Amino acid sequence: MLKLFLPEVASAHAAQIDQLMGLLHWLMLVLFIGWSILFAYVLIRFRQRRNPKADYRGLQSHASNWVEGAVAVAEVILLAAFSIPLYSARMDDLPSKDEALEVRVVAEQFAWNVHYPGADGIFGRTDPSLVDSETNPLGQDPDDPAGADDVTTVNQLHLAVDRPVLVHLSTKDVIHSFNIPEMRVKQDAVPGMNIPVWFVPTMTSEELLAGREGERGCGFEIACTQLCGMGHYRMRGFVTVHSADEFDSWMAEKVEALSTSEEDDFWG
Repeated sequence: MLKLFLPEVASAHAAQIDQLMGLLHWLMLVLFIGWSILFAYVLIRFRQRRNPKADYRGLQSHASNWVEGAVAVAEVILLAAFSIPLYSARMDDLPSKDEALEVRVVAEQFAWNVHYPGADGIFGRTDPSLVDSETNPLGQDPDDPAGADDVTTVNQLHLAVDRPVLVHLSTKDVIHSFNIPEMRVKQDAVPGMNIPVWFVPTMTSEELLAGREGERGCGFEIACTQLCGMGHYRMRGFVTVHSADEFDSWMAEKVEALSTSEEDDFWG
């Protein structure tokens, strides 16, 4: 029933997240029904007509202790058997650099800066002193040869389906929150920290849009789910998930465009 209210499942780990949320909601439903029944019972059992004189001792029973103990046990089970193992797998078992697409995502008020290492798989050097909001938002060093083929975009994250993605998440200013609902990905970007986030997209943008008649674009969106200032409402990014061949073509086109622009600059 919970799935009726959730976005499409578009990553390998999304089903595990949905299972955990389902268990949490079932527990909340049981608690809601149980406490509602107790509330109704107390209203009737201790109504003024039946108890005209107050009794300072109240009702002598240990039933609530047993109920609270059972709730605590259920919460421990959810934590120990589901939440902690799932979180540990996401944080400890990072994909190797050989199989994963590595990308830096740097948040700022109010945009998502995306940095790919290019064909050589090595990120070029960046320096905060080189940051220019208009021409060099990531502070890339133009003299570093490793960064010659680095590809950067703003608010546009391109991925390959069925390939692990390792995002190195950081922020230039305040706390932001990187959220892709269909991927069940949500992580705060904290100043001074570089936080790894990884997932495996299992649905291309084309497949997503095929189920949404009349909708255009890339389908997946990046939302900032942490209030980060007056322009928080417009901090919106987009994720395009390609097939493997389409992603390679996109990347090759971007790298070629870089070399072309460098030649144009050289020849004036």
